[in-house]
Amino acid sequence: MTIEKLEPLSQQPHTFRITLSDGTRLKTQDYVVAALHLRTGMELDEEAHRQLLDAVGKASAKTRAVRMISAAGHSKKELQRRLVEKGERVEDAQEAVAWLSELKLLDDAKTAEQLVRSAVAKGYGRSRIRQILYEKSIPQAYWEDALSLVPEMDEAIDRFLERRFRGNAPEEKEVKRAVDALLRRGHSYSDIRAGLQRYDESLELDDAEL
Repeated sequence: MTIEKLEPLSQQPHTFRITLSDGTRLKTQDYVVAALHLRTGMELDEEAHRQLLDAVGKASAKTRAVRMISAAGHSKKELQRRLVEKGERVEDAQEAVAWLSELKLLDDAKTAEQLVRSAVAKGYGRSRIRQILYEKSIPQAYWEDALSLVPEMDEAIDRFLERRFRGNAPEEKEVKRAVDALLRRGHSYSDIRAGLQRYDESLELDDAEL
């Protein structure tokens, strides 16, 4: 096996394309090229070929992992799963997650706090926030501390109703839409009922309306 071509990619800084004699084309980072002393015309025996593929795979997983955590918060488990879904090998995904954890760029406790703060800003209740933590594969050991950041539900519901009704007396259909919206955000029936009555004590609500 021979490296027939080794060329930098002008549109992707620090990235090289490697073309092998069997037609395989690989893309990897400059530090892999330097570490393995790669060059055009270089002969690769079976072990050198294996090392090249292994190094390219690990570098690919790390690069993709950095892009993913830059775009959105991920738990360790979720990031590993998504890397594998994107085509990275399981062992490369595991190493990328461990690498980011060592660099303190991936921390489940901090990710849980970020997710909760974002959900609170959107007006979500505890039920919906718990669902988000579950969907993001945050270990339950971190839930309690993260959920302590959630303010009293009274405040969130009151703000929502003030924005929705703008100080006016709502019609029955408007109340129903507001209730449905709050339920989707994860607020409980009892909290919603209390909030509606704080907004307008004259509102007569029964269980059928909720």
